[in-house]
Amino acid sequence: MLKIWGRISSINVRKVVLAAQLLDVAFERIDAGAAFGITQTPQYRARNPNALVPMLEDEDFMLWESNVIVRYLCAKHSQGALYPQDLRDRFDAERWMDWQQTTLNGAGREAFIQLIRTPQDQRNAQAIADSQACTEPLLALLDGHLARRPFIAGERLTMADIPIACEMHRWWGLPLRHAEHRHLRRWYEGLQQRPAARGALDVALS
Repeated sequence: MLKIWGRISSINVRKVVLAAQLLDVAFERIDAGAAFGITQTPQYRARNPNALVPMLEDEDFMLWESNVIVRYLCAKHSQGALYPQDLRDRFDAERWMDWQQTTLNGAGREAFIQLIRTPQDQRNAQAIADSQACTEPLLALLDGHLARRPFIAGERLTMADIPIACEMHRWWGLPLRHAEHRHLRRWYEGLQQRPAARGALDVALS
């Protein structure tokens, strides 16, 4: 059975959990990281020198980096579906996965850190405002993109939808005044209603 190492409070762990559940792949999740420890032990670092979560253990194969794990699981268990077979379709999905990690995540991260991980009397209001100002244009971009297609990479669900759905779960879970993006909301709520979203897109932020 697959093992997913990492606490569910991590957005990157939630990506892997959501992928496995969409694929209907049995797995065991082991709490690790932050208060759970484990990641700094010699045994863990020997398998993941970054000492971060998530880490996937597939028999004798260890893999880290959340979006790479999502790609691996989709390629192994859903060739031609969540993992597109056509080269252009596949790299369209790849592009959006990289955009989530390098652009969208970076824009919204500081608001999350301030509002969820920082005591109220120590929060930096300007940092929150700056993070929101960086994020909202990206959400408008996504909304316009989804006005012309039902899913991130086209007409059907692919691996591209997974990390962005987890990003939206985190962003819309923040106690902020959120702009209305109806196409983005329609897409997200459709994913959130899937049974596979339980335990990934319905957990409280912490």
